Amino acid sequence: MSINLHRSNPLASHQISILLLGLGNILLQDEGLGVRALERLLELYRLPENILAIDGGVMGLDLLHYLEGVEKLLILDAVQMGKPPGTLVRLEGDEAPAALAVKMSMHQVGLQELLAVSQFRGTLPPELVLWGMEPQSMSPGLTLSETVQSNLDALVAAAVQELARWGVQCHS
Repeated sequence: MSINLHRSNPLASHQISILLLGLGNILLQDEGLGVRALERLLELYRLPENILAIDGGVMGLDLLHYLEGVEKLLILDAVQMGKPPGTLVRLEGDEAPAALAVKMSMHQVGLQELLAVSQFRGTLPPELVLWGMEPQSMSPGLTLSETVQSNLDALVAAAVQELARWGVQCHS
């Protein structure tokens, strides 16, 4: 798919103010935990209409037009920070792109570029928070490691609390 950098956000007329992105490659165990966390959150909660939740997988710059007009961006992803596997990590604002300088996968190249291009274009949401978790295994496989799976609900709870901090109530 080619990307038209002048394309407008097709959802702008729907008053989307918060974008919730689950990122990662679900073919590489814990690398897919951002997508798995988003799936779990959507199983447990109904989101208000002003929130758009996207399984961004490894889409990178293909997500660029979704950032246009968004006030807040919440990213769920695997983040390698040298902490014990399963440790939750919260990065805010400029901390997120800086943490991605050490890449653990090709999708983070796409995320780092997405944030950089969005900032260059002036469409980077004013508030950006990345909630992630330290992965244990990046081996091929469709399931999360036991450690990450056992902490997945804690990551979902952290995302729901972040949304509550932004004044959004998620209903189960």
